[in-house]
Amino acid sequence: MPSKYEMVIYWSEDDNAFIVEVPELPGCMADGPSYREAVANAEIVIEEWLQTAQELGRFIPAPRGRLMFA
Repeated sequence: MPSKYEMVIYWSEDDNAFIVEVPELPGCMADGPSYREAVANAEIVIEEWLQTAQELGRFIPAPRGRLMFA
């Protein structure tokens, strides 16, 4: 199931990969050689982040939708 958390996706020349950051979930990032693979990897990492946070009894923020960045 697609995540409702915002994803910031960009190309990294240094990594030669697309990078996906999930700003609402601290430290939640993924990458991939293609845009689609990076997003698919991010979906997996988001689910793992949420599962781990739940197991540890940590706060899980609700998705806020579109965030504004300067």
